[in-house]
Amino acid sequence: MSYQDCRYAIIGAAGGIGSALARMLRQRGAEPILLGRSAERLAPLAEELGATSLVVDASQIEELEKAVLSLGAIQGIVNCAGSILLKPAHLVSEAEWRQTIETNLTTAFATVRAGAKALAQGGSIVLCATAAARTGIPNHEAIAAAKGGVIGLTLSAAATYAPRNIRVNCVAPGLVDTPLAARITANEAALKMSVGMHALGRIGKPEDVASGIVWLLDPENSWVTGQILGIDGGLGTVRAR
Repeated sequence: MSYQDCRYAIIGAAGGIGSALARMLRQRGAEPILLGRSAERLAPLAEELGATSLVVDASQIEELEKAVLSLGAIQGIVNCAGSILLKPAHLVSEAEWRQTIETNLTTAFATVRAGAKALAQGGSIVLCATAAARTGIPNHEAIAAAKGGVIGLTLSAAATYAPRNIRVNCVAPGLVDTPLAARITANEAALKMSVGMHALGRIGKPEDVASGIVWLLDPENSWVTGQILGIDGGLGTVRAR
């Protein structure tokens, strides 16, 4: 099977990484299906790509399942939904904690659950974690906990669904220049510090991460499952000079 025969559902498609992914898939002849919470944000991308869009809250598990199953045959599903919360644990409110878990971990679990039911002929599920879930970085307790759960979910689901030829993998980015990271990238001092933490001397672009997801979705890479792919400029494994 080639990309030309494939349809992929993208949750969080209006975000920086999700929109870059949708464009890359369309360029390769695949059909991206755009899912997100805001019709207003999805509409311009859907018009640009001639793609189907569907409004759904991926943190609502049964709502997402119903939406995904309504799409018909798909060959993969990706969860690009997420948030960034940079606070030490003692300053994180209960509401912030619950929101972080819901936005990052619950949506990932809902994606696996829906994907496992929709991918009757096998296929690919890709989740998004963060380099901070595998490397201790100050003030990342809440997001690291949520995304650490995503990593554990990836590994367990990969084992569970391998007999059904459903591959489950995860990308773990460093800091990426997206609207979600604007509070960091718009602050000159914070941006300089962040760049210095990445061995390759820059933060990521949405296309850097999207290209890794494209690779994991590709039917030609059908012997890859249970992998946490660090796309992080070395943040997760290399000490910057």
